[in-house]
Amino acid sequence: MKKLLFLIFFPFSLLAAAQTTKITGTAPGAEGKRIEVITALDLLTGLEKTLVQATVDSTASFTLTLNSDHILFAYLAIDFHRGELFIEPGRTYNLSIAPLNYNEIQEVNPFVESQSLEITILENKPDDLNSLIQSFNKEYNVFVLENFNYLYQEKDRARLDTFRVKMDRKFADGKKSYFHDYACYKLGSLEQVANVMGKSPMVKKYFSDAPILYGNVEYMDFFKEFFSRYITTTSRPLKFLNYAGMLKDPNSFPVLMKALEADTLLRKPQLRELVLLRCLMEMYDDPAYTQPGIQNTLNLVVRDSKFPENRIIAEDLIKYLTRLRRGSAAPEFTLQDRYRKKVSLRDFRGKPVLLSFWTTYCQKCLSEMEMVKPLYDKYRNGMTFVSISADKEFVKMLFFLNLKKDFSWTFLHLGSEFGLLREYDVRAFPLFVLIDSQGRIVQYPADLPDAGLESSLEKLLNP
Repeated sequence: MKKLLFLIFFPFSLLAAAQTTKITGTAPGAEGKRIEVITALDLLTGLEKTLVQATVDSTASFTLTLNSDHILFAYLAIDFHRGELFIEPGRTYNLSIAPLNYNEIQEVNPFVESQSLEITILENKPDDLNSLIQSFNKEYNVFVLENFNYLYQEKDRARLDTFRVKMDRKFADGKKSYFHDYACYKLGSLEQVANVMGKSPMVKKYFSDAPILYGNVEYMDFFKEFFSRYITTTSRPLKFLNYAGMLKDPNSFPVLMKALEADTLLRKPQLRELVLLRCLMEMYDDPAYTQPGIQNTLNLVVRDSKFPENRIIAEDLIKYLTRLRRGSAAPEFTLQDRYRKKVSLRDFRGKPVLLSFWTTYCQKCLSEMEMVKPLYDKYRNGMTFVSISADKEFVKMLFFLNLKKDFSWTFLHLGSEFGLLREYDVRAFPLFVLIDSQGRIVQYPADLPDAGLESSLEKLLNP
């Protein structure tokens, strides 16, 4: 009989055989729209990738097929709306997504407008992974809500232990190892917040004496929180080390790994390496440390680490930390212009690009667009101007351009490519981006036309 009181681990095997998973279902209101399965490249950086996509047909039905060799924590996404799903290899899922008016026009940023998709797994059994996690989370949320003061202020360990025993009994027959690890680390996060156990016993219980569960979302959430600023602030043997100096060393990776051995809780090299990656992620925007030094260290991890999972995370970290930074590749796109012709960012290679994201309902966008017009007239021979409309309907962009016939530069419509807003991290409109002639970021976000953009254009065109 498995107990949540003890740590039960089934490490993910890189050699496991991939199995086919089929996801079918209905999504009333989403007819003709794209549905995607999105998951993280890794659970430390959270960088996302689309595993598979399909179109919801005229009867609101869809079918998605993917291959995986391990359990995935994923999102089903339609437009900007998402719902969580734990996907087991080799399973067949029949889903019902609650009706939603996806075409409702609201004059807000899609990030704000997004809603959670209400997903029901039809014919789901109580001991299926999603059922177990939903049932556990319901109990967990009620417990935290009712015992907030006892846990966070009074540090009442007895209440937490009582709840743990209750969960042990309720889920004793659950046969999903992923679920037991999930529940174990979710309860562990409560132990940390309630401070019912010292740092050293916590590290030993949950990390030093246990395998690293790279694919378990609660393990990694707990790991990220527990080891936040660990080597620079939390660990007594490590917090006074000269990390700035070590990061300047060409062999910074082995130098740092050797230095971190001073903390006996990090004796296990694989864990020590992952903790280092977590802390490098936090150091990147701290002016006390050099970004080139951190990038060099990550490159060394990619090249020299003995642990394939850590190599993957280090490679993802480089992408995560440098995305949208000066010199990084601008995310590519292919969208329709006002004439319904497909246009790609790569089509503009050879000239710098002033890229903007806007909508017709954004008053600030419209006023800034008026100020783009004289810049376009002045610099049109030296660079390309591209404005991407995030209006839900193509006709709204077209109607606006028919009124503003003097806006003769390239206008594109976002259409269903909502992932592009995520890639450019468009949190508000308008957003301007300067891109060089080779497709690399020069300035993100660029200055607005009414706040110094022309000076940036001059520097780019006349260095």
